[in-house]
Amino acid sequence: MHQALLIPEVLLEIFAHVNEISSLATTCKVFHEPAMDLLWAEISRLHPLIYRSGTRFWAGGVEPLSAHEAHQFLRHSTRIRKLIIRFEHPFHLLSVIPAGACVFPRLRSLTLSTLYLDLFLPHMLHQRHLLTVNEGLRSIVTRRTALEHLCIHTFDTGADDSIIDEISVLPDRIRWCTRLDSITLCYPPLGWAAWNHLSYLPTLLRVIIQPGHSDPPPLLEQDIINFSPFLNITALFFSLCSAAYIIKVMEHSQFPSLKEFELEIDVLYPAEAEQLFRALSRCQILEKISIMGFDDEFVEPLDTILTVIPHFVCFTQLRTLHLLFCNSCIYLDNDNDILLEAMSTWPHIRTLEIKDSGLRPFSVSFHGLFAALRLCPQLHTLQVAIDTATIDIDPDAEPIQHTSLRTLELEASDVPIANAETLARIIFAWLPCVDQVENWDRNWGEVNAHLASLKAAALYVAGAS
Repeated sequence: MHQALLIPEVLLEIFAHVNEISSLATTCKVFHEPAMDLLWAEISRLHPLIYRSGTRFWAGGVEPLSAHEAHQFLRHSTRIRKLIIRFEHPFHLLSVIPAGACVFPRLRSLTLSTLYLDLFLPHMLHQRHLLTVNEGLRSIVTRRTALEHLCIHTFDTGADDSIIDEISVLPDRIRWCTRLDSITLCYPPLGWAAWNHLSYLPTLLRVIIQPGHSDPPPLLEQDIINFSPFLNITALFFSLCSAAYIIKVMEHSQFPSLKEFELEIDVLYPAEAEQLFRALSRCQILEKISIMGFDDEFVEPLDTILTVIPHFVCFTQLRTLHLLFCNSCIYLDNDNDILLEAMSTWPHIRTLEIKDSGLRPFSVSFHGLFAALRLCPQLHTLQVAIDTATIDIDPDAEPIQHTSLRTLELEASDVPIANAETLARIIFAWLPCVDQVENWDRNWGEVNAHLASLKAAALYVAGAS
C-alpha cells in the first residue's frame, strides 16, 4: 500500500469521489475508520442508528436500547457531522443514555425540533438548524462558542405574541456565541414588537418570511415604534399574498447593509409597486433583486404600466435583477433608451431577467440591445422581450462581440419569427458564446437550427485549418 494512503486527509479526498463507501469500510483496517466517518457524516433520520435485530425503531412496544446497543449507538453517533430530524422520533428508546451526554460530539449541522434539544449537546457545533424555539435553546447555544450559523424555523402561524416571546430571548441566548456570523429566521409575518427585538441582534444577517397562503396581520401606523437599524442584515426574503406588509416594513426600517432582496407575491398593484420600489431604493448597495408576481388571474388594463426599471438605476452594485410580473406590463415606448440608461449604471451585472405579461408590443430592438450589452461586459444571463419584426442591425456589418453572455432567453414579438436565418447570423456574429436562444414556447426553433448550422460550419473550418 502506498504511504500516501496512510494519511487520513488523502483517503477522505479519494473517498469523496467513490460511490460505494460501505465497501471501502470492509476492505482493510486502514480504510475502515475514514470510510466509516464519511459514511456516517450525514444522515437525514435516526433510522440507521436505532435499528436492531430486524425490528425498526418506529415499531410499537419496542423496549429501550440495551447497554450494548447504546454503546453501538454512541460509537456511530460520534461520527455524525450533519443530522436532520424533522418529525417526531421515539427518543424514549435512548433512555439508557445518561441525560446531558455528549451524543454527537462532532456535529456541525443539526435540523430538529427543540423538543429534543437536551439530547444534542456537542462540543463543536458550527451550524444549528432548529424547527422551533423554546427556553431549552439557552442552555445549548450559550455554551457553544464555536457556533457560526443559526437557523430557526417555526411552523406556528398563530398569535404574534408567542413569536415575540421566542425572539425576545434570542439576544440573551446567543450572547456567548462569539463566532456566530449568520442567523437565519424562517417565520410567519412579524409584528413591530418582534421586529424591534430582531434589531438588537448584532449578528443577524438573513430574515425569511414565509407565511404560506394566509395574509399577514396588518401593521398599523399607531403600532410603529422606533428601533435600531438592522446594521448587518444582508438578505431579506418574503413570500406574501399582498404587498401592504412588505411596504410597511421597508418604509419604516433601515437596512444599510442589505445586499439581497427577494419577494414572491401573488398580486402587486401598480400603486403598491411604486411605493415598494421607492422604499427599496434607499438600500443602494443591493447586489441582487428578485421580485416575482405570479397571479395571472387578475390582469390590469392594457394602459396600466409598472414603472420598474427607472427605480433601479440607483443600484450601481447590482449583480442580479430578476423581475417576473404575470399580470402587468413593464416595458415602455422608449424601451431602448431606458435599457441603455439602466445598463450604464449596472457595470457589474451578471444576470438580467425581465418578463412581463406581454400584453403590449415590444419596443426593445436588436440595435438597442447590443448598445446596452456593450456597457455590461460581465453579463452572463439575459432574458428580455425583443422586437423581432424589425431588424435594425446589418448582419454583414463588423460585429462588436459580447463574449461573456452564455444564456440568452428572448421573447419574440412576431410568431412565427419571419427572419429566422438573419437573426441567427446576427446572434452568431455578435454573441459567439451563445449556443441557442432559450424560450419555453419554442418560437425560436428555426433560429436555433440555423444557429447550430453556423456553429458547426465554423468548427469544421477551424478544424480544417
